[in-house]
Amino acid sequence: MTESNKTNRRLTPFITLITAGIFLLGVSLIPLLANAQQKALDSTAPIFPPITLDYPAPQLTLTDLQGKPVSIEDYRGQVILVNNWATWCPPCKTEMPELQAFYTAHAAEGFVVVAIESGEPADQVASFVQEYGMSFPVWLDPHGTALEIFQNWNLPSSYVIDRDGKVRLSWTGAINQPTLEQYITPLFEEIK
Repeated sequence: MTESNKTNRRLTPFITLITAGIFLLGVSLIPLLANAQQKALDSTAPIFPPITLDYPAPQLTLTDLQGKPVSIEDYRGQVILVNNWATWCPPCKTEMPELQAFYTAHAAEGFVVVAIESGEPADQVASFVQEYGMSFPVWLDPHGTALEIFQNWNLPSSYVIDRDGKVRLSWTGAINQPTLEQYITPLFEEIK
């Protein structure tokens, strides 16, 4: 046996041990990374600021869970949070209780969440709505029309439309209630 082969035989268990250690370290980090977003949402501090915008709200008409046509225009004069989401999307699931809590706290101030589900059948969406106790309007978007109109195919994504019908804020990714309070609540005071 050559000297090189002897060295390789002695190093093989060592390399295998190091490789296994790196693999185990990587596997152990997965739960930590998966819980990072949940911890951020559970925080009492805002997550991150929105992008500030100023353009007319797009014309968007879809159907609700009962199959009736609905439009952004139906909510003119209110502050609207349009939330593009999907039933299979983990960050969407994480933020739904936050959106519901904010909606419950501010619906009387002329605020509405319009949750636009991207692509799932009505019965599946209805089950999700019931499971998460969503009391705000839920629209069906089987063809991704809202994602195309807002030019953002990431889920979740949210847009805030003011009482005058202008898109003022946007987020990509899950948001928490303190973030919503900090950035949307001031829009309630603006007079149309």
